[in-house]
Amino acid sequence: MQDENSGSNKAVLVEKLVKRFGSFYAVHGISFEVNRGEIFGFLGPNGAGKSTTIRMLCGILAPTDGKGTVAGFDVRTEAEKIKNHIGYMSQRFSLYEDLTVEENIDFYSGIYQIPAGKKKERKEWVIEMSGLKEHRHSRTSILSGGWKQRLALGCAILHEPPILFLDEPTSGVDPISRRLFWDLIYDLAGQNVTVFVTTHYMDEAEYCDRLALIYRGELIAIGTPAILKTRYMQEDVLEVQCDRPQDAMREIEQLKEVKEAALFGKGLHVVAREGNAAAASVRRLLEERGYGPAVIGKVAPSLEDVFVSLIESRDRAEQPVEDVGK
Repeated sequence: MQDENSGSNKAVLVEKLVKRFGSFYAVHGISFEVNRGEIFGFLGPNGAGKSTTIRMLCGILAPTDGKGTVAGFDVRTEAEKIKNHIGYMSQRFSLYEDLTVEENIDFYSGIYQIPAGKKKERKEWVIEMSGLKEHRHSRTSILSGGWKQRLALGCAILHEPPILFLDEPTSGVDPISRRLFWDLIYDLAGQNVTVFVTTHYMDEAEYCDRLALIYRGELIAIGTPAILKTRYMQEDVLEVQCDRPQDAMREIEQLKEVKEAALFGKGLHVVAREGNAAAASVRRLLEERGYGPAVIGKVAPSLEDVFVSLIESRDRAEQPVEDVGK
């Protein structure tokens, strides 16, 4: 799966890209690049600008300002060429539920103009990859969410594109199916396919080679997961297990030693500049306010800790974005 612009190692180049709807900036001057064969994660909460960005890069939506190239083609003037060199899978299920598995594959083979001599081979590949041998004649509507997802991925890469855009591909799918889906993504990246994936699942972000964190249409950090956790997270993180964590969180946030606190699993993650002093204050507060016996310990920061911290910092003061992951 190679693109014809193979002389460049950059699959995607974006410079000060903007999308404005009236006076509202959905995407506000973002810049980044994606290497060929890289799994690049675009991470952010709902409404942050992830889907708007991916639609501009796929040639579906015209930018208001800025520059961008995908597979060497200009996002402003060569949208149709971009579409011929990418695979795209949206967060909404895009297959036809009243058609069978095979009929959906045949339909997309026609859309992508796959040569007649190659159609059977590619169809069998999709069916094998998606684990649907037993259901090739079944209507798509009866498939589980995980099977639909893998079939949609197969149809998106029928034409063997060098770049694959996945927009919230695992939204609403069970954890086991999500893990299996990411196994497929790893396989594709191993074949030098560039994978650009948007997600709001922090655990999925750990699977990416590099991440861009987007918030309110702006990039607030770019880097590898490991570097984001060390470069952007200088504070200590405490894991707190106690009774009524949501109520406790509100009180813990008032402590002068605590920078921020957030629900994490069945407990809390508390961010502090000095972990030992904060732990003593948190323990004292929980005992005095009757939150039961507390278990408190330092833990390595998660990407969720990093993201919450960056958002808090961005809300307090504007910070320039720095790419630390090359």
